[in-house]
Amino acid sequence: MPDAIRVEADGPLRIITLNRPEALNAVDDDLHHGLATLWNRLSADRGARVAVLTGAGKAFSAGGDFTYLNELRQNDDLRAKTIADGRDIVLGMVRCRVPVVTAVNGPAVGLGCSLVSLSDIVYMAETAHLADPHVQVGLVAADGGPLTWPLHTSLLLAKEYAITGARITPDRAREMGLVNHVVADPLTEALAAAKRILELPQQAVESTKRILNIHLERAVLATLDYALSQENQSFQNEDFAAIVTRLTAKKN
Repeated sequence: MPDAIRVEADGPLRIITLNRPEALNAVDDDLHHGLATLWNRLSADRGARVAVLTGAGKAFSAGGDFTYLNELRQNDDLRAKTIADGRDIVLGMVRCRVPVVTAVNGPAVGLGCSLVSLSDIVYMAETAHLADPHVQVGLVAADGGPLTWPLHTSLLLAKEYAITGARITPDRAREMGLVNHVVADPLTEALAAAKRILELPQQAVESTKRILNIHLERAVLATLDYALSQENQSFQNEDFAAIVTRLTAKKN
């Protein structure tokens, strides 16, 4: 794994930490590619039975790093790699053998929000929020809310938050079915839940997860390739170029 992802083993428990705290765990190429390989490696780790996913520092993930987004606009090879990695992230997480309990310790934006929606159980901090602002920067959310939210919540609510990119507060996220629990200390609660899962029969847990995720995988496969092709196109449109240029200049 790259330095941007820290994986720690505690017996059969794997603690996975998005590890760019100085950048609020914003997604760059290292983090994105690491996530693309992580889930298959986790499934192949026969000693692993449950994983906890969280972010280092104040955020879960602030979404795409503006510098990375600008590079994607200009570099065809990097963009092709990123589109392929995006497909691997989604399908790898959907098909992951190991239950993933996510501790949303701070804002989960863009791909961070997508990771939440692909998790198995989610504990969210009272001070966090979710958002999928792809459209706000001129992008199609190929790995985001539109893929999975319709299975978690109503289609109307999925449309509202995917199209507008508006923030979703913790209580609203729980009401909508996007997270399981809103708590003061999500990591402690997620670790406790993971340890309860470890007490259950492994084959029954993993097969039950697979049965449920077959529904998710079918929905994802019905839309993913179209979504990725449209995201690739949106990386090259004038709206995205203008927005990301402005955001990069503001950051610098």
